[in-house]
Amino acid sequence: MKKVFCNLFGHHFSISKKVTQHIKEYKCIHCGKQVTTDVNGNLSTLTSELKDINATLEDIYQRRHRAEQQVA
Repeated sequence: MKKVFCNLFGHHFSISKKVTQHIKEYKCIHCGKQVTTDVNGNLSTLTSELKDINATLEDIYQRRHRAEQQVA
């Protein structure tokens, strides 16, 4: 029934994880479909490869911001 709702009215995504300031992971509150923003800012289906990429980006992003905070 939940997939029927999404087929008729579209997905209702909410942010499930902030990877960086510009890249986020989203999850549909009705059917659970997961997507992420790509290089162009469009939503792409979250695959295992994109999960790995996002995890690496998050690690690099957090290291860089920790280093900036220590210098300041």
